[in-house]
Amino acid sequence: MINDARAYLRSLAQLRGRNVEWAEQAVSEAASLSAQEALQQKVIDVIAVNVPELLTQIDGRSVTVAGETRQLTTGKLAIEVLKPDWRNQLLALIAHPMVAYVLMLIGVYGLFFELSNPGMAAPGVLGGICLLLALFAFQVLPINYTGLALLLLGLTFMVAEAFAPSFGILGLGGIAAFVAGSLLLWDETGPGYEVPLGLIMGFALASAVILLGLATLMLRQRHRPVVSGQEQLLGAIGVVTDEEAGWARVHSESWRIHAQQPLFRGERVQVTGRKGLTLFVQSLDSASIKEELPS
Repeated sequence: MINDARAYLRSLAQLRGRNVEWAEQAVSEAASLSAQEALQQKVIDVIAVNVPELLTQIDGRSVTVAGETRQLTTGKLAIEVLKPDWRNQLLALIAHPMVAYVLMLIGVYGLFFELSNPGMAAPGVLGGICLLLALFAFQVLPINYTGLALLLLGLTFMVAEAFAPSFGILGLGGIAAFVAGSLLLWDETGPGYEVPLGLIMGFALASAVILLGLATLMLRQRHRPVVSGQEQLLGAIGVVTDEEAGWARVHSESWRIHAQQPLFRGERVQVTGRKGLTLFVQSLDSASIKEELPS
């Protein structure tokens, strides 16, 4: 690679009439020069402090373009400065590596909260917008697809832990994949492409706290009494509504009942068992007195 670069730069120096020896030293020995030294050794043509001075100094020079010799006429050229408009400034901001990284995480978390709480709308809308903006930025930036795959795999594992608890295996694996993918996300390693380690660890810790909170809520839920199904009916109190046909009202629902002793309308009963759609009950009243329910 060094020999190839040396030969390429030597050919350019010969083509432009520059210092060939220094060109080779720049590749093989990392040689450097000050501006004045570069001018003296014919590494550069002119030294100018601004664009107008540059145009004045190169006015009248001859250059070879596409095999033809042309003379530059730059002395009276008007200088026009084009600044990026608000649209290009916004796109440049979105395409910043750290901004793109945060947009992707906000998008994934927004969709996660929308799926876990359907109907909230706001997290889903915000997450969808941020995710699309992040995909635009990734199209512009040099992405390491292995890092991106690890990052998305980690987020998927953490979301799966919330919906299908695995005693922390999916959660811990997701956090590890998330951190590894964040560190390997960019192909470039120069300035401007570093995602601060504090930001990565902050999102990782936030995800761990969310997973821990969900796991705590699920453990508490397991110890709560059952509030539906057959377990909820056992021991429930009801009132007889039709003693002849055998009906009672339990938990605001009408159930067919069966008892060992005669029952009267308005009598309070307690559920002792269930078979299909029939409840087995026993009387709670000390005396079997017939009471008429108000119409």
